Amino acid sequence: MTDILDTRSVPAADRAEVVRETIGSSKVRVEIDFPAEAGPPAAYGAISRLGQLTVCSISSNAVTVERTPALARDGLVPSIFLGLQLAGSSLVVQGGREAVLKPGELVMCHSTAPYTLVDPDGIRQHFFRIPIAALGLPHDVIRQVCATTLSPGHPIADLVATYLHRLASRPDIYTHPDADAVSHPSIALVRALITTHLDANAPGQEPLHAILRLRILEYVRARLGDPGLNAGQIAAAHHISVRHLYNVLATGGISLGAWIRDQRLEGSRQDLARPELRSLTIATVARRWGYTDPSSFGRVFRTAYGLSPREWRALAHRDPAGGPFVHRNLQGVQDIARNGGSGSVGP
Repeated sequence: MTDILDTRSVPAADRAEVVRETIGSSKVRVEIDFPAEAGPPAAYGAISRLGQLTVCSISSNAVTVERTPALARDGLVPSIFLGLQLAGSSLVVQGGREAVLKPGELVMCHSTAPYTLVDPDGIRQHFFRIPIAALGLPHDVIRQVCATTLSPGHPIADLVATYLHRLASRPDIYTHPDADAVSHPSIALVRALITTHLDANAPGQEPLHAILRLRILEYVRARLGDPGLNAGQIAAAHHISVRHLYNVLATGGISLGAWIRDQRLEGSRQDLARPELRSLTIATVARRWGYTDPSSFGRVFRTAYGLSPREWRALAHRDPAGGPFVHRNLQGVQDIARNGGSGSVGP
């Protein structure tokens, strides 16, 4: 979806307000200054949405764009704005830092604090808005790289700048039926840009490890039904080595194999107890959670819970409302599991 901003068809007296409202409703609410000596306010651009990525390409004779303290407290979803300078030079100020941008250079701001963009020759940038939640990075990590020129000549920065310029310059992309699929890899590329510009000794490194750990676990959780899921596949999907994968999980006290086993067993146990899945065979439930051999599934299930899958299903469905009988026996099953799989379950 693309909105076109073109002030040429708007009366001169209304142009400034039209620009503010268009930018405010589709991107971010800001104050925009059009100097009188520059002539009537003028702006031309396109604002497009690709999933969680908003692309805004603007050429205007506005010289200052400011997100004031009051506007920074609005209801906008906390977001970053990545700016790519197209011509001339501009100045970006936020959080006590200043960055001067030349053509082809990148700078970032975030929406939850005031910032100012100044270009005496008029604003000429591609802007990219991404919700902070989509980046999966803590706010303090985001703030570390705001209002700093993102390393001209750095290979990652050059790659991102080239890619984003191409993306913003291809309006035909936004009408393609699968255009939203571009959003996820684009955001991942921006995430890489941010993380490669962090100080290796900065306190944001531990949160980054925690975020990577969460991303790994979410990736694995979504693929527990894949019997071929393995450490090499997981590591490759996150562009890290298998050794680094194990280290990241170990810092959170997680053993990959044990975690996968426990998640699969708990998922299958819950499915066996769900009334709406009662028509499924035990072998089908097992396959839903990555077990291709029903006999092997039965053995590991009994080891974990002290009951066979069939016995557990019968027990769980004896009281579909989850009354005292089921709760007492579930406690017994958990006690058996803690005691190594031996013992009995009483009424």
